[in-house]
Amino acid sequence: MREGWTSVSPEDRAAGAGGYRLAAGDLTVDVLEQGATIQRLFVPDAAGHVRNIVLGHSGPGDYRQSTGYLGAVVGRYANRIAGGRFELDGRQWVLAANEGTTTLHGGPDGFDRRLWTVLEVQGDRLTLQLVSPHGDGGFPGRLVVTVTYAVSPDRLRIDLSATTDAPTVVNLTNHSYFNLDGEDAPTIHEHALQVAAESYLPTGPDGIPTGEVASVEGTPFDLREARVLGEVLRAPHPQIAAAGGLDHTFVVRGSGIREHAVLTSARTGLRLAVSSDQPGIQVYTGDHLQPLPVGTSGRSYLPGAGVALETQHFPDSPHRPEFPSTVLRPGETFSTTTIWDITAAG
Repeated sequence: MREGWTSVSPEDRAAGAGGYRLAAGDLTVDVLEQGATIQRLFVPDAAGHVRNIVLGHSGPGDYRQSTGYLGAVVGRYANRIAGGRFELDGRQWVLAANEGTTTLHGGPDGFDRRLWTVLEVQGDRLTLQLVSPHGDGGFPGRLVVTVTYAVSPDRLRIDLSATTDAPTVVNLTNHSYFNLDGEDAPTIHEHALQVAAESYLPTGPDGIPTGEVASVEGTPFDLREARVLGEVLRAPHPQIAAAGGLDHTFVVRGSGIREHAVLTSARTGLRLAVSSDQPGIQVYTGDHLQPLPVGTSGRSYLPGAGVALETQHFPDSPHRPEFPSTVLRPGETFSTTTIWDITAAG
C-alpha cells in the first residue's frame, strides 16, 4: 500500500472518505477521514512478525453503520451523560439520546459518524478538523475540533484540541481497541493490564457513575500491579457482573502527562504504555461488541476481542460538580495529549 490513500472502495473514495498511512521506523498507522479513525496500527512483535494490533472495519462505509466506535474520535462528549440533558449557566440543554435515555459518545450522530477535513499531511503526521455547529446533537456552541496523529519509532502521539463560541461541555478521546496478539486473535483475556489508579468510579445499572469514588483496595479493580484480564473478568464482583466485564473509569493518580496504563501480551512480547494528561482512563473490555462487526482481517470480532483504554474526563461530569469540570467557554482552548509507546521484549 503506497503512502496516501489506504485501500478504500471507489464508492467511499468518491464520497470523500479517504485514508492516509503514516510511518516511522517499523511502526505504521492507517487513519481514515471517516471519524478521524485509526483503522490499522502495525508493529513488529518480539519475534519480528508484523501485527496489526487495533480492531477496525474493512472500509469507511462499515464505520457509518457500526455502533462500536472502533478507533474513532468520539465526541462531543466521550462516555455518558445521564438523562440526555444537562444544565449550564442556568439553562437546560436537551441532547440526542442513543442508549435508552443516556447520551453516549455524543449521541446517535457523534463525531465518529462524520467526515473530518484534512488540514495537513506529512509522512509522519496528519491533522484533521471537524466543525460542529451550535445545536449539534443538542449541544450548545459552534465547536471547532482538531486532532493530530504523529508517529515516531515505537510511538504514536494524539493531540486533540477544541474551541467554542458559546459555553459548552467537551470530553474528547480516541476509542481504539487493542489486541496485542493481533487484530485477528480471539480475545484479550490472556493480556495483562496495569493501571496507575488508587480509585475507580462505580456505576449504576445504566453505566452512569453513582458519584462514589471507591478505593480499588481488595477488589478486582486493583490493577496497580499487572493482572491477567481473564482473571479479573471472572472475579465475583457485583460491578463486573452488572457491566458484563470492565467498563469503568479509573481515577489516575498525579497530574500532567503521566503513565495511565500498561497492557502486555506474553504471547507476542508486545507492551503498550498509555500516557496522558487526562484525570481518568475508561477501561472497556469490549464485552458488548454487538452485532459482531467484521474486522480488517475479514473475520467477525467476538466479545472481548479488544480492550479500549480511553483517556478522558469522567462520565456524567455535567451532573457532578465534584468531578473535574468539562465546561469550555469562549476564549478558552480544550487540549489533551495521549501517547502510545509500543515496544517488544527482545
